[in-house]
Order: sequence, then C-alpha cells, then structure tokens
Amino acid sequence: MKLVVAYIRPERLTAVKQELYRQKIYKMSVTNAIGCGQQRGYTETYRGVQIEVNLRKKVRIEIALTEPFVEQTIAAITKGARTGAIGDGKIFVLPIQETIRIRSGERGDSAIG
Repeated sequence: MKLVVAYIRPERLTAVKQELYRQKIYKMSVTNAIGCGQQRGYTETYRGVQIEVNLRKKVRIEIALTEPFVEQTIAAITKGARTGAIGDGKIFVLPIQETIRIRSGERGDSAIG
C-alpha cells in the first residue's frame, strides 16, 4: 500500500483529475496549500508599498493505493500537471503501514477499496 501525495498548480487540477479518471482512479483527497520551492516567489506593489510574496498557491492531492496502481497514478498526475515550467509541482510516494475502514473494520488492501 502506498500514499501518493502531489503538489500541483491550482489551474491544472481539472486536467489531473481527468487523467486520473481515464486510469479508473476516482478516490482522492484534495486540499488547498501554500508554499514555495524553486520559484521563490515574486515582488509586487500594493498601495504604494512593495510586498514580497514568497508563498505560492498550490493544490495538494492525496491518493491511497495498492501497489498495482502506483505507476499509472504517477503517470496520470504527471501528464495532467506538466506545463514544462518551473512550479509544475512534486509527487511523493510514501509507504502506508496500515489502513482501516472505519465503517466495517476491514484492514489492509481491502480497506483501500
């Protein structure tokens, strides 16, 4: 079992979801996030005051998967999120030690569904 966590540009969320749906991957959690990486932010002027904005808006997608679906999930996220510019995002793959479905008490791969 793996947990795939991806940080992508907010405007690429629809394209990523469409690619995941094509791969028959429907279960995911999506949250708004802010952070900075290689982009390091930018400077803008607001009411005559110069402001440094170094935290950019991103979307965090989390998907719990069984082993056979990991590579196709990574490929779908990459295809949907890639623009070729700095700031396209990152994908992290983490091991899941245990999964428990609260409703039924199922454990392991069957709890992921």
